[in-house]
Amino acid sequence: MAKRNRQKHGFKNPKTPEISEDGEIVRKKHKVEEHTSQRISPDPAELSNVDSDDEAVFKEPSAYDNLLVTLGSGGKYFSDAYRRRQREEEGKSDSEENEYDDSDSLGGSGWDDSERGSDDESPKIDARESIIEKFGVVVAGEEGEVAEMENDRDTSESEQEHESQVHSNGAVEASECVRNNIASVCTQVNAIIKSSPCHSYSMHLGHQISKGEIDELSKKRWKYKWEVSAAENCKWVGTGESFIRDDNLKPGYGLKPSLYRHWLNIYETSEGSDFHTSKERLFFSLCDSYRDILNCSKRPFYHKGHGEDSSTMDAYIMHSLNHIFRTRDLVTQNDTKMAKHKETANDEILSGGGFLDHGFTRPKVLILLPLRNIAFRVVKRLIQLTPSNHKVNVEYLGRFSDDFGAGEAHDNEDDEVFQDVRGSGQKSSKPTDFRALFDGNPDDHFMVGIKFTRKSMKLYSDFYTSDMIVASPLGLITKIGEAEREKDKDVDYLSSIEILIIDHADIIAMQNWSHVNTVVEQLNCLPSKQHGMDVMRMRQWYLDGYARFYRQSIVLGYFLNPDMNALFNQHCLNYEGKVKLVCEYKGVLPKVLIQARQIYERFDADSISEADDARLEYFTKKVFPKIKDSIQGGIMLFISSYFEFVRIRNFLKSQNASFCLLGEYTKQSDISRSRVWFFEGRKKIMLYTERAHFYHRYKIRGIQNLIIYSLPERKELYPEIVNMLEGSHGMTSTVLFSRFDQLRLERIVGSTAAKRMITSEKSVFAFC
Repeated sequence: MAKRNRQKHGFKNPKTPEISEDGEIVRKKHKVEEHTSQRISPDPAELSNVDSDDEAVFKEPSAYDNLLVTLGSGGKYFSDAYRRRQREEEGKSDSEENEYDDSDSLGGSGWDDSERGSDDESPKIDARESIIEKFGVVVAGEEGEVAEMENDRDTSESEQEHESQVHSNGAVEASECVRNNIASVCTQVNAIIKSSPCHSYSMHLGHQISKGEIDELSKKRWKYKWEVSAAENCKWVGTGESFIRDDNLKPGYGLKPSLYRHWLNIYETSEGSDFHTSKERLFFSLCDSYRDILNCSKRPFYHKGHGEDSSTMDAYIMHSLNHIFRTRDLVTQNDTKMAKHKETANDEILSGGGFLDHGFTRPKVLILLPLRNIAFRVVKRLIQLTPSNHKVNVEYLGRFSDDFGAGEAHDNEDDEVFQDVRGSGQKSSKPTDFRALFDGNPDDHFMVGIKFTRKSMKLYSDFYTSDMIVASPLGLITKIGEAEREKDKDVDYLSSIEILIIDHADIIAMQNWSHVNTVVEQLNCLPSKQHGMDVMRMRQWYLDGYARFYRQSIVLGYFLNPDMNALFNQHCLNYEGKVKLVCEYKGVLPKVLIQARQIYERFDADSISEADDARLEYFTKKVFPKIKDSIQGGIMLFISSYFEFVRIRNFLKSQNASFCLLGEYTKQSDISRSRVWFFEGRKKIMLYTERAHFYHRYKIRGIQNLIIYSLPERKELYPEIVNMLEGSHGMTSTVLFSRFDQLRLERIVGSTAAKRMITSEKSVFAFC
C-alpha cells in the first residue's frame, strides 16, 4: 500500500458542525438529479427499509458516486458497485438478512461462541443495586433499551461497512479498468479513492511500513518541526507534518456514531457548553492521530485539577473504546464475507490484504496505573462511557468494587493517623492532596482483564480473551517473573498491544520506574506459543516483527523527568510520529511561608552519567567538613533517590558520624525512634528521602539546618520541606544542583530563573 497522504488545513478553525438531538452531524438535504435511462438508480424497495435513526441524515452524492452512475451503463460490475454503495448509505450491508453478532473465527484472538449472545439469554447481574447506580450501568429489560441497542448496532455496522469498503472496492474497480484498457477512467477513480474520507484506525493499521522508515525510526532521532499554542505558558510540539485542526472536519470527530452520541449526551448532561472546543474533544483529536503523546504537565485530580484530569481521562478512554469496537466490526464483517463466499475466501486472503485483520492475540489496549483507587476511578468511568448496548450486563462488578473501591488507613502513627474526622470540626494533619490521592485502596499490585461482548462487559476476564488490560507495573512485573521461572506460563497477551496508556506516570516514578521499562520492552514481541492464532488472516507487519512501530504510546503525568523522556525517546517508535506538551513554569518559591534564606550551590559535572559522582564529591569536600566541625545538631539531609540515600549512609558510617535514618524502607518502629532521637538532639543528622515524605508526609521537628542534597522530583514537596524550618535559629537551607537538574530546578524556581542559574558564570544563588 502506498503511503497515505493527509489533507492539510493549516490552523484555520473550521465552522462548528451542527449537532442534532441524537448526536448526529446534520447535513443539508440535497436532491440528486435524475439521470438518463442508461444510468442506475437505487431500488425504491430498499429505501423503505432505512433505519429510523438515519432518516434525517442525508449525504451529498460525491464525485465517486456520480462516476459509478456514469460507468453503470458500461457493465454489470459498476452497476452492482453502485447498488452496493447505495445500500451502505442507507445503513444496510450485503449480509442484511443476518443479525449482527460477535461470532467470528478469530482463533488466537480469543473471540469465542460465548460472545455471540442470544436475545433469549437472561443477563447475569452479580452487583448490588447501589453499585449499579454508582457505575451508571443500565440493567437489562429497561424500557427502550432493546430499541436503542438495535439502532446503535445498525448505525455502527453501516458506518463500518461504508468506511472499510471504500478502499477495497476502489482497488478492484481500478483493476477492472486496467483489464478493459480504460486508462483515463482508472486515473479518475484512483484520484477519488485517495480523497475519500477514511477514519484514522484503518489508515494507521493499513499502512505498509517500508524498510527506509524502519531504518529511520531505529535511529531514534526526533526533530520537532512545528508547534501550536495550548494552555497558558504551554505549547504542543510535534514531528512530521502538523495535523492539529485537520481532525475537526471529521464526522463525529473520528468516533463511531454510537460512541459519539453517547459521549455527547454525557457531556451535555454534565452541563458542558461547547463540545467542539472542549478539552475532551481536543485531546481526543490528538489521540485519534495515532501519534505517540507525551503530556507531563497534566494537573492531577488530587491537586485541584479534577476537571483537566477527567477531560484527559475521558478522551483516552473513548479513543480506546473506538479502537476496540472498530477492530470488532472489521473482524465481524470479514467473517460474514468469508462465510458467504467460502469458495473464494482463501484465494482473496492470499491475493490481497482485505481480510488481514488479526494480531497474535486479542488484547489491544494496555492501561498502566499506579494504584488500585486510581484504577477504580478509570474503570468506573470506562463503564459510564461505554454505550448502553455494550453494558446491559457488567459481570463481576461487585467483586471489582470490593477489590478496588475500599482501603485501609495509610499511616499507623498515633499522633498523625490519616483519617477523615467527620462532624468533629477537626482537620487531618495530612495535606489535602495526600488525602485525595490515597483515599480508598492505595495498593499498587493489581491486574484486570476487560472483555467486551455483544451485550455485556466482563471484568476479570482471562487475559487472552480480553480486549483491554488495566494493570499496575508491579502487577505485570510479577506475571513476567512467573513466566520466566515457569515454562508453562507466558505473557504473550502483550504481543498485540496497539495502544499503550501510562497515566499518572509521576506517581509510578515514586514507585519503581524500571518496572515500566521492563513492561514496555515485553510489548509486541513474537509470542512463544501459537495460542490458536489464524496465521492466514494475520496482518503482515505482525509477522514481520514490526508491531512496535505501529503501537501508539500515550504517557501522562504531573511532571517530566529524564526516565520518562528516555522511555518516550527510546521505546516509543510509532511510525506516525510524536507530539508532546512543552511548558514554562512559574516556580513554587512563593509557597515557602517562612523567611528562610535559600542558598543554591551549583557543582560541575561533565556528563549525566558522572553527575551522581560529582554530587557526592562536592558534598564530601565542600559541605560535610562544615557539618563535621559544627557542634550544632538538627541537621536534615533531604535526598531524592534511594540510590543516593545508600551512598550518603555508607559515607556517614565511614566517618563515624552521628545520624539516624528515615527512608521508604525503614520500619515503622525505627522511624518513630529516629524522630525522637533527632528531636531530642541525641542524633546530629537525619537522612530523609523524598519517597518517605511522599507516602507519609511526616512533619519532622527539631530541624535547625536543612541541606537538600538533591532536589525533589515533585515540586509541591519543596515548600513543605523548607517550611519545616519554622522555629529554627538559623532559618537557612542549602541546595545542591547541576546543569543536569534543570527539569527539577525550573519547576521549583521557575523556568526563567533556572535558565539563568544554569548558564551563569556564578555558582551560588540566594533566594529569600
